[in-house]
Amino acid sequence: MGYLKLLLVRHGQSQGNRQGRMEGWHSSSLTALGEEQSEALGKYLVEQGWHPTHIYCSPLLRARASLEAIARGFQQRQGERSDGGIPAHSLASPDFREDLRESHQGIFTDLTWAEACDRYPDLCHRLETTLDWQPVPAAESPLALRQRAQGFVDHLIHAHANGDRLWVITHHGILLHIIARLLGSDRTWKLSIGNTHWFEFWIDHSRWTHQGINQFNPELWQIKRFNDGAHLEKT
Repeated sequence: MGYLKLLLVRHGQSQGNRQGRMEGWHSSSLTALGEEQSEALGKYLVEQGWHPTHIYCSPLLRARASLEAIARGFQQRQGERSDGGIPAHSLASPDFREDLRESHQGIFTDLTWAEACDRYPDLCHRLETTLDWQPVPAAESPLALRQRAQGFVDHLIHAHANGDRLWVITHHGILLHIIARLLGSDRTWKLSIGNTHWFEFWIDHSRWTHQGINQFNPELWQIKRFNDGAHLEKT
């Protein structure tokens, strides 16, 4: 039986990540480590036989650069293996989607937390002393981010079918909401996702929208990888 196979990836380490900046819709380039992480993932995916039919990517620089490095590692490893008679696979052209951007950080964009506390001490104090959501001026709300993630998942279900194999390269914040939507959770769970860690979901697309006893049949919806970083063991 075929599945719609979905691979979700957080981008490689960016300069902003290394400096502890809240990049949001601003984006810096990858660090040397981020390049290595992404290339290692590309090589690992060849070894796992994970050849995509479609690629989706955030348009932000750190995600685009990660995809380029993943593709570079993928093609390099394919070239090494093709010498042994294994045919190479070309990669699909990526679809850069605005709904895969990270959450907008508003007035905190590109600041470290220390810089934010220095500029906006009252707001930062409120954020530190309550677990209730506090609005940050010009920032995207959790509800807006969840709706954006839901729209992207709905697009995948509408546009694809069993047999399709999708790469999705995006960001930590939006990934949490995409995963919650895939799992059918009415809450978004906190999860630490390392740079280039990945998730693999298999979905029986033909039954995804059906109601009834098959909703509870785990053969139809399988989690093959969850926050996996095995490819980084050699970097």
